[in-house]
Amino acid sequence: MGLRPAKCYRRLERPNTRISISKPKKSYVKGVPPGKIHRFNAGIDKPEFTLKMFLVAKNPVQIRNNALEAARIAVSKALAKTLGEEGFFVRILVYPHHVLRENPLATGAGADRFQTGMRQSFGRPIGTAARVMENQRIIEARVVPGNEALCRKALKIAASKVPTPCRIEESRV
Repeated sequence: MGLRPAKCYRRLERPNTRISISKPKKSYVKGVPPGKIHRFNAGIDKPEFTLKMFLVAKNPVQIRNNALEAARIAVSKALAKTLGEEGFFVRILVYPHHVLRENPLATGAGADRFQTGMRQSFGRPIGTAARVMENQRIIEARVVPGNEALCRKALKIAASKVPTPCRIEESRV
């Protein structure tokens, strides 16, 4: 079984929490899946990288950890191809804390014999997501002044991996 579509988890609603008064032990999430993000930083942080560019979310959204990892790989690959491994620095600024769960419902013959339906339906953990608010920065990229176009292009590629419209902000240190 693969990942469910991102549209299932995109909306930023109330946190997925369960509170049990009679049995507090049931209030805790058991077995949070391991993170898919291998590194939050890419490239080398040098003092001469005075141009900072940020990928900023336009809408409040939940971004799954595999989407963040895909965006990190895309931006670092695009910058490494043009500037080299030591010509940039990229950092993921959000962390996927929120545990996503699902209660898969079986279909087909005999499904009613082993399934409990909505009884104890809080589901099992399947992944994590970062809860991003409107105008929150997602990715920071630093380069030498003069490489604005390359950095902007790389962040635009990374924006296509994220499930919300994004804009690119620029600042100089």
